[in-house]
Amino acid sequence: MKTLPRGFTLIEMLAVLAIITILALMAIPSYMDRIVRQHIEAALPLADIAKKPVADSWAQLQAFPTDNAAAALPVAEKIVNNHVSSLAIEDGAIQITFGNRVNKAIFGKILTLRPAVVADAPVVPVAWVCGNAQGPEKMTINGVNRTNVPNTFLPLACR
Repeated sequence: MKTLPRGFTLIEMLAVLAIITILALMAIPSYMDRIVRQHIEAALPLADIAKKPVADSWAQLQAFPTDNAAAALPVAEKIVNNHVSSLAIEDGAIQITFGNRVNKAIFGKILTLRPAVVADAPVVPVAWVCGNAQGPEKMTINGVNRTNVPNTFLPLACR
């Protein structure tokens, strides 16, 4: 009586290994994009430091601070975290420059948060427009958008 061989042949194992490799190579770019988006999302809460003084300036003076000093904030290079190398105010817009331990794909890139207001109704709170996103209807967006982070890395709210 003959016994049948058990197990897999070398060719079958190599075919499975090739399929797994191809699937892994297809998944890596989307995983890397997700890591960069997580770095951006982790950096956004730092902007809350600047949002309140900018909104307060609008509520009291109907004008936006021109720079960090006018907003009573430290110089831009002193407002940092793991993913941000500076945070600057420019005519009410918050310019976040990525650096430190951020992914190299966005190192040195800028994300802008611009204030949107209803000019003739100062009691309406300031809304914030992230990056290249469209502003709320009937609101005026202030400041210059210096966002140069590629759209593929921006969170959905910033596209």
